[in-house]
Amino acid sequence: MANEPVQTTCCVVGGGPAGVMLGYLLARSGVDVTVLEKHQDFNRDFRGDTVHPSTLEVMYELGILDDFLKVPHQRLTSAGGVYGDYAFKAADFTSLPTHCKFVALMPQWDLLDFLSPKGKEFPSFQLRMENQASDLIDEGGRIRGVVSNTPDGPVEIHSDLVVGCDGRHSLTRQAAHFEVLEQGVPINVLWLRISRVGNDPENLFGNINYGGALILIPRGDYFQAAMVIRKGSFEQFQNAGIEAFRERVLQIAPFLGDRVEELREWDQIKLLSVQINRLQQWHRPGLLCIGDAAHAMSPVGGVGINLAIQDAVATANVLAAPLREKRVTEAMLARIQTRREFPTRVTQFLQVNAHKALQYVFENPGRLTAPWQFKAVLSIPGIQKLPARVIGMGVLPEHIKGATALKTCPMLSLKKIAIGAGLLAAGIVIGTRIVKASRKRDFAWGASRPGW
Repeated sequence: MANEPVQTTCCVVGGGPAGVMLGYLLARSGVDVTVLEKHQDFNRDFRGDTVHPSTLEVMYELGILDDFLKVPHQRLTSAGGVYGDYAFKAADFTSLPTHCKFVALMPQWDLLDFLSPKGKEFPSFQLRMENQASDLIDEGGRIRGVVSNTPDGPVEIHSDLVVGCDGRHSLTRQAAHFEVLEQGVPINVLWLRISRVGNDPENLFGNINYGGALILIPRGDYFQAAMVIRKGSFEQFQNAGIEAFRERVLQIAPFLGDRVEELREWDQIKLLSVQINRLQQWHRPGLLCIGDAAHAMSPVGGVGINLAIQDAVATANVLAAPLREKRVTEAMLARIQTRREFPTRVTQFLQVNAHKALQYVFENPGRLTAPWQFKAVLSIPGIQKLPARVIGMGVLPEHIKGATALKTCPMLSLKKIAIGAGLLAAGIVIGTRIVKASRKRDFAWGASRPGW
């Protein structure tokens, strides 16, 4: 027997951070909203788990920050690392004009398990688990809903608006035939875990040396580690064997010592294929894409979750009242793209340049020595506040409509963020050129090593 069609005002496809946050915000504004999530729960292997001050500020404005901070998490107040043998601090979040002057580290499933019950407090919020969108309902060129596969068979969900929040492999954007603009990406990331001991770094810690980069994110009693590698080189590492991989990790971060022996098999190491892309157009009549469905981000800076949530806030601010009053127009959808495309493009520009710097690191397999220019820039008083502002707050932070934000000069804040983004981009470019120049040195001893 066929399932009865479901009628709702807004159908949100995808129960990730953007989708659940948007569903919560719309329901809070009295909009009838249905969120579709293809899995039976949120407890699966997510990549992004950094909740930045911009997102924490949104939670403050919603009045749920205190409850959120009761969920187990770790706090990063700075980010730094070691370049060769030179220890540095790259970002300091403690002076941000936000209520929380830190990045919260929390598994994404905990974030979603926190947000979804908040949505369910409103009668107009419905979260349908094990509902995988399989097609769009197109009536004369306008999207009128989606077809969803469920354990009980397919069901049609009719709506005034569909919002695609279903990630970088989005069904909604594929079914809508949206054009995807791809950026070439020279890197991939290997995720792994290594235990922590008492004297290990308390904040995010990057290790750059011998033609490689290993980022260590403290997570209680272990590090979530990200080994940055050339795109397409994972098979070379596997062919060389797990012992060679352990040696490689130890060479880049020697303080880990015999803890690298915890890496016993390749099942402990997960490949993340890095992408940077965005849609040429995010919308068509009856359909809008936001978050990773509209723009896939690199893990550089850990901004993906936070950019997606900013998209959700902007979308709710623009569309909540028109959805209630059945007067959403495509011009409104275009307005959301116009507002959110700017921070997306700036952030992706910074990530692309960071990738270029990493590419040059790959080509320099010897022991690195930090150039004096690099040291001089980082010694400028207050310089660490600028990248912290770009990473922690984003290029265009959004606020809940009607909420009272912290009293700062909006124009001054935007100028500072723009200056920070410009200086960060300039630093990346200068650093890239410095590393490129250092390639001229001869390190023939490492030239034949796999994946280096």
